[in-house]
Amino acid sequence: MAIDESRAVEAPVDEAVALSAAACMFRSLGDPTRLAIVRHLALGDHKVVELTEHLGLAQSTVSAHLACLRDCGVASSRPQGRASLWSLTAAPEVLGVLAAAERLLAVTGDAVTLCPTYGKAANR
Repeated sequence: MAIDESRAVEAPVDEAVALSAAACMFRSLGDPTRLAIVRHLALGDHKVVELTEHLGLAQSTVSAHLACLRDCGVASSRPQGRASLWSLTAAPEVLGVLAAAERLLAVTGDAVTLCPTYGKAANR
């Protein structure tokens, strides 16, 4: 029996749920330390000890940020000996989002740094 795809009905999307999920994803990438971790993971898999050395941060700090990225589905780990090896779960998609952000920053002239809510002045 052939299926007529032109008559297929897609399930309605709950816009509030979709927007909430997108906002959560952006928050997961909205921290400079997590972005630095993502950049390192984009180069290849890393152990926590390697990330702490690269970033100059405490192991507990790196682990907390990795847990956030894991909970949001951005990163995952697998055992390697007594350590865990971390990687991006969807590297091409994550890197695509970051590339789009860089393009947007280039177009806006980094105007977001002047934003009273999220810009440099807000962090003082």
